[in-house]
Amino acid sequence: MEPVKTYIVLPCYNEEEVLSETSTRLLKLLDMMLEENLVSDESRIVFVDDGSKDSTWSIIKELSEKNKYVNGIKLAKNAGHQNALFAGLMTVKASADCVISIDADLQDDINVIRDFVLKFREGFDIVYGVRSKRKTDSFFKRNTALFFYKLMKTMGVNIVFNHADYRLMSRRSLEALSEFSEVNLFLRGIVPLVGYTSTNIYYERHERFAGKSKYPLNKMLAFAVEGITSFSITPIRIVTVIGFLFSLISVFVALYGLLSNIFGYTVSGWTSLIVSIWLIGGIQLLALGLIGEYIGKIYKEVKRRPRFIIEEHIND
Repeated sequence: MEPVKTYIVLPCYNEEEVLSETSTRLLKLLDMMLEENLVSDESRIVFVDDGSKDSTWSIIKELSEKNKYVNGIKLAKNAGHQNALFAGLMTVKASADCVISIDADLQDDINVIRDFVLKFREGFDIVYGVRSKRKTDSFFKRNTALFFYKLMKTMGVNIVFNHADYRLMSRRSLEALSEFSEVNLFLRGIVPLVGYTSTNIYYERHERFAGKSKYPLNKMLAFAVEGITSFSITPIRIVTVIGFLFSLISVFVALYGLLSNIFGYTVSGWTSLIVSIWLIGGIQLLALGLIGEYIGKIYKEVKRRPRFIIEEHIND
């Protein structure tokens, strides 16, 4: 079987502490696969600089000068992880037989890349890297991640459990992915919609080699909201059901008040009144905020602004 022209795409944001080690390990793996005649000599490692504020881009340029297998893409500004990853995928899709996406922090087991390519050679268009264990995650992160995946499933989103953005995609699956033109990107939910043959490869997640996580709690929450509201209208339906229930309850409360007045059982008090006002007011604000989230997404989609702008592209 002919060797596979494989590109490895790594979105990077302020990763100066880990880039050298990442490139060293990936180049070593690539050399091994070249010796096995598993991948072709035209295979490349592509770092996508997502508007980093440190020396990430200068390191990428230096690495590309030292080794022909290293390429780089610099975005004009920080576009976010999903957009940076998408930029890399769309830039190289016409040049590769398959493209593997992986984060630069070395938490995902790079040795699985070889298994990805083998599965591709077997005929799979999409190969998902799935975490078998999350020992390196904190108790809080592990359980919130578990809750997130279960919540997405409950909301009707077709998402691979314990899969992030570590995956292989064939050229034709990337061409299909390019047809999804939404501005609000949530690739974990979009890729399964492509529908080509897929399989899972399981691996253990490692500790981050260096640097800090780019996903603190606020970004994790924003990412979860992005995923849910981009793929499901269930939250809107839940608000509708809550509104109906409270309307029904208000009818019974009105009947109770009327009967109490008729039979002279009315008792003056403000506690129940204040509680009900605050409760209903809070639900109304929550509903408005949720509706606003969806309207905001429509606003972004209507403007059709570019998801990313490439400032510089280093290739051979």
